Amino acid sequence: MILLTGATGKTGSATAKALNEKGITFRALIRNEEKRGDIESLGGEVVIGSIENKEAVDQSMVDVETALILLPNSENQLSLEKQLVDSAKQAGAKRVVKMSSIEATPDATSPIPKLHLESEEYIKQSGLSWTMIKPNFYMQNLLASAGTIKDQGKIFLPMGEGKTGMIDTTDVGKVLAKVLSEDGHESMNHEITGPEILSFNEVAEIFSKGLDKQVDYVDVPLAAYKETLGQFLTNQWHLDAVIDLFKGIADGGIEEKTDTYSELMGESPKSLSEFISENSFIFKS
Repeated sequence: MILLTGATGKTGSATAKALNEKGITFRALIRNEEKRGDIESLGGEVVIGSIENKEAVDQSMVDVETALILLPNSENQLSLEKQLVDSAKQAGAKRVVKMSSIEATPDATSPIPKLHLESEEYIKQSGLSWTMIKPNFYMQNLLASAGTIKDQGKIFLPMGEGKTGMIDTTDVGKVLAKVLSEDGHESMNHEITGPEILSFNEVAEIFSKGLDKQVDYVDVPLAAYKETLGQFLTNQWHLDAVIDLFKGIADGGIEEKTDTYSELMGESPKSLSEFISENSFIFKS
């Protein structure tokens, strides 16, 4: 049995759909009873309970061989991931697949990558087989700019000239489904980017072509952006951590794409141009 955490989020739901397309059954630990039907329609077995509830976690781990750890970034994320690992080991699971980050390296200084790295190390020391899936920047993050793209033809972000290797969450879901459902990925770090390394000025150019209208990138000072973002992110730890991630991009981001997706899936990952085309109804007035 495969256990999914985070199965109702963007990446988790993409993983559930990809498993269903492969004809593979799974179990999902979810907190929202209203989402049960979505999981069951994909052939998933549902356990209702909070990830914070040890009894629910232990119940979800019964007869599980491979567990996916896919949690939202939070101040208590590390302790929750450790609890999942401990429960998996106690239940006799054989392998853990963790959603991590390409920025989770030994020299990381930002809170979220450091948290991921510490969780990775805990997993590696657990005695369980492991695989780390490490994407960079999700294209879906750009959906938050849909309003200003439609109304003003502008993308307001504090990324400077920094670059990212944007990837679609559906592609990450495909990778996760493959890794969860087959052998041969043990003790591997799968660093995944999209097909291009892009600055946000280049992102704006691709939007301009895709939407057939002028779209400009406006580099917002970090302090000003933090003040605006603080209206939506009320948790101070989360706000500080996200801004620190953005600062890492502004300071340079990443320089090289990886071929991991193509090597695993035998196809190219979705380009930003394709993503914009598929979601043009969101970005157009």
